[in-house]
Amino acid sequence: MREFIPYGRQSIDQSDIEAVIETLKSDWLTTGPKVSEFEQVMAQYTGAKYAIAVSNATAALHIAGLALGLKEGKELWTSPNTFVASANCGLYCGAKVDFVDIDPDSYNLSVESLKEKLKIKTPDVLVPVHFAGNSCDMKEIYQLAQQYGFSIIEDASHAVGGEYEGLKVGNCQYSDITVMSFHPVKIMTSGEGGICLTNNPELAEILLALRSHGIVRDERLLEDKNQGSWYYEQKWLGYNYRITDIQCALGISQLKRVEEFVTVRRELVEQYNELLEGLELKLPQESSQSKSSWHLYPIQLLKNENGYRKKVYDSLREAQIGVNVHYIPVHMQPYYRKLGFKVGDFPVAEKYYNSAISLPMYYGLSNEDVNYVTKTLKNIL
Repeated sequence: MREFIPYGRQSIDQSDIEAVIETLKSDWLTTGPKVSEFEQVMAQYTGAKYAIAVSNATAALHIAGLALGLKEGKELWTSPNTFVASANCGLYCGAKVDFVDIDPDSYNLSVESLKEKLKIKTPDVLVPVHFAGNSCDMKEIYQLAQQYGFSIIEDASHAVGGEYEGLKVGNCQYSDITVMSFHPVKIMTSGEGGICLTNNPELAEILLALRSHGIVRDERLLEDKNQGSWYYEQKWLGYNYRITDIQCALGISQLKRVEEFVTVRRELVEQYNELLEGLELKLPQESSQSKSSWHLYPIQLLKNENGYRKKVYDSLREAQIGVNVHYIPVHMQPYYRKLGFKVGDFPVAEKYYNSAISLPMYYGLSNEDVNYVTKTLKNIL
């Protein structure tokens, strides 16, 4: 039987292994020098001034919301075409959550839909999601934020290594905070892990404290400055969202290969596009101002027959091709339906979901694998 092809997979080489082993042999396994080094290299790579590494991207989203003042009586908006964490972070803060429908071509939050919604009400925080690694139109979103007075958290969990208008995603030119993920199926990995990037020193201080119980040791931030070097104060109700030196050692090593990871993904997309041309499919598109890192390769089936997507999906799985679906619109989840959302609220996202399948996409996917995936898909269609 043919070996199973997953939809995503990490790439770990000997240098990654040696970096982790070196840290395991060191005096620091957590809250040590590798955490600071990882933050420094991520800030340098993205162009942001400050980086605060945390245990995962969900934790990053949570403390980003808190740092921007989300609480009861406030409201967060995001895309329905995302993983639930992009919305849940607002609920963690006690805020209300709402959604903005997506663009039918980029599958990102629609700027036009956002403009229409802003005529009625305004969020406190907007979370545009760079779906599949393709950046949202951040300049237009930022201009709307300036006009209407809301804050922006870029959810760039898919977009490490991507670019917008020639600059790396994560530089925070058009947002208050950018969040990235280092889960194993993402562009690069630290095992689990996430990061908050910002250019605002005050937000950086708050994020750093919220990562570790809301505690500060910096003398500038202490109320009592007459204690010894052991002294600390809890300024906020924070969390234990710390990341380990072990994870950061892996992240530092992986970052050295991220450009190679993205280059290979972009080559795989070209191969997919060529082999799938002319089929009854809508292929994913890259926005004109974006250089996608291609975390995902989502296709849409153009046939509308009832049960057709499930038939294609199941057939590909039976052929040992680990396709997936990204994403079930968040507002259609049972938990969110209990909050008052219903099918039909965001029709573009729902239409996309009903015909979407993500084909395998990862560094290490061979040309032979892509040929097999596309040939199998052609036979099924």
